[in-house]
Parts: sequence; structure tokens; C-alpha cells
Amino acid sequence: MKHILSILVKNRPGVMSHVSGLFTRRSYNIDSIAVGVTENPAVSVITIVLKGDEKALGQFQGQLLKLPDVVEVKSLPFHDSLIRELVLVRIKSDGSKRNEIFGIVEVFGGKVAEVTEDSILIEIHGSGRQIHAAIDILAQFGIIEMARTGAIALAYRTDTGAG
Repeated sequence: MKHILSILVKNRPGVMSHVSGLFTRRSYNIDSIAVGVTENPAVSVITIVLKGDEKALGQFQGQLLKLPDVVEVKSLPFHDSLIRELVLVRIKSDGSKRNEIFGIVEVFGGKVAEVTEDSILIEIHGSGRQIHAAIDILAQFGIIEMARTGAIALAYRTDTGAG
């Protein structure tokens, strides 16, 4: 079963190494990891996607909270969270297929960031499934290079906020 951990940490050098090292020491594979500063520059959020059972998840949450720079650990509900990834992909294009490529980019809600004589640089964000599908389709043109982020996520609000 896939799990998403949202880990608030103090924004200090070495924190990500300490957090990821916990998983390494336990020989646990991380499917994706993304780190970014929150609205508070003193705090970052580390989003980790991993597979495992509830027992292992609970153990990791407890171990993470023992690390001195960890502020909070939340397990986000996979089906009740907004989850997004970003891919930047440069594909071959000599001009004859550009309209087809532009159409594919539009279908995936992407943006063309750069067009050169022999390539197109594309930016697409979406769910992991959408990113995977876009990469599969764009691969037919020839991928020159690609960079893909890990997942970031926020749980949908379940309360109405009234009160």
C-alpha cells in the first residue's frame, strides 16, 4: 500500500540527510522524495511517498518524531489529497511534427518552454499517472533529456472551516 508522509522540519543543513537516513538504515525504499520551504522560511516540508504496511508507517512516524529537527509528521490520505509532480522534458523535433507535439502538450495541460531548431522543451505538472502517460506518449518523438520531481501533496480539507 502506498503512503504519503508530510514531514515538517526546521530549515537547517543536513536535515534531509537525517530524515532519508532513517529509511536507509531500515532498508526501506522511498518511491519519491521532495523538499521545499513552507510559508515560514524557518520551516521546510519533506514529502515522502513509500510503500508499506500500517505498522511500518507507524514505526517510521515515531522514529521521525525523535529526530531533533522534525517538527511534525503527518500521514496524508492518498485518495483524499492533492498530489502533484512536475516533469521537464526536452524532445527531438525538426519541425515536421511540431503541431502534433503542441497538441499533445495542450491535452496534458503543459507548456512549451522553449523551441529550438531541433528540439522542444516541455513542462507538464499533474498526478503521477498523468506524468507517466505524457512521458510515454512524448517518448515516441525521442527524449533528449528529462528531469522529474518527486510528489508533493496537501490533504483536502475535510472540515467546513465554520466556527
